[in-house]
Amino acid sequence: MRQIKLSHQKGRFKIRANAILVGEDLIVTIWGGTRPHIGAVAMAVPRSSLRNPDVTSATSSVLTRVGHKEDDIVKRISERLSSELGKVVIVSAGIHFDDITDDEIDIIRRACDALACKLIKRVRRIGE
Repeated sequence: MRQIKLSHQKGRFKIRANAILVGEDLIVTIWGGTRPHIGAVAMAVPRSSLRNPDVTSATSSVLTRVGHKEDDIVKRISERLSSELGKVVIVSAGIHFDDITDDEIDIIRRACDALACKLIKRVRRIGE
């Protein structure tokens, strides 16, 4: 098993991720804020795109804890990682910042996307 630790900060928002390569699969935990937790979990599996069988896409299943909103993040990130890396991927996320605005939620989403990009690059380097 190989472990990867990453973070991305924008202003007061520092988002962290730990990833573990388990055989051919990838498990990722994303958290940040004042009360990290498990808000949602997704598992994505790579497959041929329905529009173009030469392109790899992914299908995911999501579990969301009542009252939490990380389902959007785990679905998007797990599918991106799975389709780009060709791996079965599990992503859990739990991010909490007090008194957050809609604009700040967008900043956090972009930080999670940046972490996914960094993770893809790191996993590809490990595979070389």
